[in-house]
Amino acid sequence: MQILLLILAALSLAAQPRTVTEDEVLRVHRSALLIDGHNDVTSFTVRGFNIAPPSPTGHTDIPRLRAGGVGAQFFAAYVAVNYIDERQSAHRALQMIDTIRHDIVEKNPRDFALALTAADIENARKQGRIAALIGIEGGHAIEDDLRLLRQFHNLGARYLSFTHTRHLAWVGSSGEVGNPGLNAFGRSVVAEMNRLGMMIDVSHLSDRTIADTLAASRAPLFASHSSCRALANVPRNLTDEQIRAIAKAGGVIMVNFYCEFLNGKRKTPATIDDVVAHISHIRRIAGVEAIGLGSDFDGIDCAPTGLEDVSKFPNLTRKLLENGYSADEIHQIYGGNFLRFMRAVEKVATSP
Repeated sequence: MQILLLILAALSLAAQPRTVTEDEVLRVHRSALLIDGHNDVTSFTVRGFNIAPPSPTGHTDIPRLRAGGVGAQFFAAYVAVNYIDERQSAHRALQMIDTIRHDIVEKNPRDFALALTAADIENARKQGRIAALIGIEGGHAIEDDLRLLRQFHNLGARYLSFTHTRHLAWVGSSGEVGNPGLNAFGRSVVAEMNRLGMMIDVSHLSDRTIADTLAASRAPLFASHSSCRALANVPRNLTDEQIRAIAKAGGVIMVNFYCEFLNGKRKTPATIDDVVAHISHIRRIAGVEAIGLGSDFDGIDCAPTGLEDVSKFPNLTRKLLENGYSADEIHQIYGGNFLRFMRAVEKVATSP
């Protein structure tokens, strides 16, 4: 009986969050290279929003990025599906790439450096600047033409999400009924992206498309902004089987902060503890090496309490420390895992 009581006491003690000082939080946070896989402030900068001064609205501006300790930010060159019907998908992608290159980077050279490689991200850090990277959201941007894919890569796009909320002729979306996968052209997109060293983003893909892409790709895959379906049962999240498969191939799942993707409840607030729960679930089933952060800030209308905008990332560091994560694990989650993955994709591009 006494042994049982000791065991129960030890378990109770282990379940208690440990006390963390503000100095420890700042030390761990400032030493981490925080890479966020997806931010949609571009939908505002393309319409004239100035990212430089503090803004009372939205989730992102330079002062808040600095306060949050963001070291590298993937800005979304998001192409809404309505541009398919207007036959303007490629045109829109060019506009979105330009707002990243011009309105964000060129207008703010002291704060941003355009990054094309993992080494560029690290170099920007050494210069005291935020690495700005381009990810295209919506494969309809290439208009079924590998030549356009190559040109977007030439302009700096380093990942492509194959689709958004609609099935394409060559790929299936999680946003529509049915479960189509890749066809022959879709597999040629995978092969060309592997050759270019362009990262394949499985966020928004149908389950069959994720499986087909895993089978077709020589390089690891990643999810730029997806969470765990086991904790929030929505099609946009990944199943445990998918998470394990992506991790086994060397990929990363960058946890999304949208409330519904965290708690499975539409328009119901989530908390920072829900984010930690998704991180911990991935660690439990696939290892800490599989985890990253993909906030989806400025593309979501409900952010978790405690992570209301890009300035609040230190709160996540505090929560992870309180939940027993080590500084090394936090460094992996915040950027180390993604850099490893990005280098692996780059290596495939240089391999025969």
